Amino acid sequence: MLAAATVGVYLLVVVGATAALADAVAACGTWPLCAGPLTDPQVAVATGHRVAAAAVGALVLAAVALGWSSSTPRVRAALFVALALYPVQVGVGAFVAVADAPAALSGAHLLTAMVIFGSLALALAWQLEVETGDRPPVETAAGETPPDSTPVSARSDAGRREGPLARAAATAYVYFKLMKPRLMWLLCLVASAAMALAAGPDLRLDTVLYTLGGGVLAIGASGTFNHVLERDIDRKMARTADRPLATHRVPVRNALAFGGLLTLTAVVAFLQVNPLTALLGFTAIVFYSVVYTLVLKPNTVQNTVIGGAAGALPALIGWAAVTNAVELAGIALAGVIFLWTPAHFYNLALAYKEDYARGGFPMMPVVRGETATRRHIVYYLAATLLGASVLTALSDLGWLYAGVTVAFGALFLWTVVRLHRERTKSAALRAFHASNAYLGMLLVAVLVDAMVL
Repeated sequence: MLAAATVGVYLLVVVGATAALADAVAACGTWPLCAGPLTDPQVAVATGHRVAAAAVGALVLAAVALGWSSSTPRVRAALFVALALYPVQVGVGAFVAVADAPAALSGAHLLTAMVIFGSLALALAWQLEVETGDRPPVETAAGETPPDSTPVSARSDAGRREGPLARAAATAYVYFKLMKPRLMWLLCLVASAAMALAAGPDLRLDTVLYTLGGGVLAIGASGTFNHVLERDIDRKMARTADRPLATHRVPVRNALAFGGLLTLTAVVAFLQVNPLTALLGFTAIVFYSVVYTLVLKPNTVQNTVIGGAAGALPALIGWAAVTNAVELAGIALAGVIFLWTPAHFYNLALAYKEDYARGGFPMMPVVRGETATRRHIVYYLAATLLGASVLTALSDLGWLYAGVTVAFGALFLWTVVRLHRERTKSAALRAFHASNAYLGMLLVAVLVDAMVL
């Protein structure tokens, strides 16, 4: 019930933040009913908003009533804030509808909705911790899929073919693996969404090609240097023990030369766009390869949080490629990626907790435990959803983006609630994949909304 109320309030937040939908709501000058035929799209949206607000209010009231007696003091405090602010929110909305209210009051209306959502999200995180924090997983370790126990050398040599063409193909594939290709699709999608948001239908093909080409090369360079710097630790971890440098399939000096070549070609590609894009691209390589890999990851439990800047930089790169500047909407998109990163990666850290412990990395589950990690996933998921609504308010994104962030945000939250209930590796991986689906669909919605609708 509390999760449903949280999603319901988020729906109202997104409607209030989306310009096209907010304008329709404001177009109705009567309250509580909206005069005019429902065949008028603006009347239909305004009426739907008010019906949804009433339904969500009932959900909030029911969630508070059901959870109050069994809640801890901090959960009750968060529920009280949400319950107390909800009628205030309704009153402000009514005044905005019937009076010629200043823009600041509309902003206060949206901000109050965000505070209500944040309060419910905190209550949900704390309540889930109370209900599930000290309980064992619902499935035993025997129910999990065992890791591949095949020796690394046997796995890497299995099926090796002879002949010069086969050896050349195998060598090319090994170098391709150094580039961490699994990261490319999402980071390139981030840059593409930023370019589309900045340029709209006027986005130039050469800008896209040079920016994404440079982005792929920059990701490859960062991945290669990461392989070099973590090669000894990779051998200790089952998930990474078959990487090219960990298995000595690529000499270190060759990998360094390859990474240097990728860096140079990435910067050259970015320079075809503008110098700011090249500077941001080079910064991304240095940040991931040095700041994250050498400084953050092995030394602080906040490595994932601060390291989220590496994933956020492609948004600034894409924006700068179009505008030759770093502007507020581009920063907002980067902020969504930054906040999403812990909500995304903490699931993987839970799934491979023992592996990270063997590698000596101070990941959140290793240092602070699984219960704290699950709680922080809810925190950062809520922050991500709020960040997505801020992006809506700062841009012209419309109903498609609004629908996607609510629908896939609800799916992501559902998997995280299940993670709290089940507390298994499979549940963590389910939430991990849901986080990918959320961000991927959100970025696709930005592309379509900005360039087509």
